[in-house]
Amino acid sequence: MKKYSLIVLIAAIVVIAGSSFDVIVFNHIDSSEISVTPPQDPADAKFPNGAKIYKEKCVVCHQLNGEGIPGAFPPLKNADYLLADKKRAVKQVLNGSNEAITVNGVVYTVPMPPQVDNHQDAVDVINYVLNAWGNDGGTITLEEVKDIKIVR
Repeated sequence: MKKYSLIVLIAAIVVIAGSSFDVIVFNHIDSSEISVTPPQDPADAKFPNGAKIYKEKCVVCHQLNGEGIPGAFPPLKNADYLLADKKRAVKQVLNGSNEAITVNGVVYTVPMPPQVDNHQDAVDVINYVLNAWGNDGGTITLEEVKDIKIVR
């Protein structure tokens, strides 16, 4: 009898706790405020290969909105460091970087591994980033970066 009573008591606690959790957590979420699909950026259509590469390789650190993760991964949206030197950006995408960088006054020290294997993909993704999220960074050509050596 004690065993049966204990099982019923545990089941009752689980049911009560479960329903309380539902009330506390899930009833406060307004699903109309959650966006799982970001608005279409004009850069997606203008630089489709770059957008594809960004969403496959870069989005984890720099985020879908280009704002990065504060203190860990720098923003690319309105980033003074990015917009100051397009060729350096291509080189970093090709070869990665282990050096500290300062973006919009914040120092970032987390290394960036190489993201692409060829100059064309590097140019494509950097042209996308230079023009996404309201950036007005222009473009860079394959001709401008052909002298960058790929180092692994």
